Amino acid sequence: MASIARCLRSARPSTLSRLAQKPCARSNWQPASLRAFSASPIRDIRKYTKDHEWIDLNADKTAGVIGISEYAAEELGDVVYVELPEEGKEVSAGDAVGAVESVKSAADINAPIACKVTAVNLALEEKPGMINKVPEDDSHGGGWIAKVQVAEQGVKDFDALMDLEEYKAFTGSEH
Repeated sequence: MASIARCLRSARPSTLSRLAQKPCARSNWQPASLRAFSASPIRDIRKYTKDHEWIDLNADKTAGVIGISEYAAEELGDVVYVELPEEGKEVSAGDAVGAVESVKSAADINAPIACKVTAVNLALEEKPGMINKVPEDDSHGGGWIAKVQVAEQGVKDFDALMDLEEYKAFTGSEH
């Protein structure tokens, strides 16, 4: 603020004194409505399988996103190839929907629940290593595998999966 005041004095000394003498008119403007601000998005409902896949479902449990867990990505090592599922493919819980190949091994990606694939993460074909960097990120630059549509059977399958605490306990017991 001092540098602005110095600039005003050097440009026109009378300007600063005039500003200091006149009271500023205050506006009675108020925003029409207050909007809450949140820095973090509302988290979808995420659950895990014993095969180390995860699924996020939206609040009404009609759509979701599938990927592999951070634990699986670490165990696989550097991923060099990802086979993505076909869009429009309907699968049951446990069906193979794709595969992941790494420098250590290869593994199938299984559907955590009964669902229909609506979109795939094509960026993984060019940069399969994104799975290692952000395996549980379902945003644009994340390592998610597929977006899915969920029906009644899928919701039943989802309820039987592990939440984060159960999954942590499960992976802790694998070591």
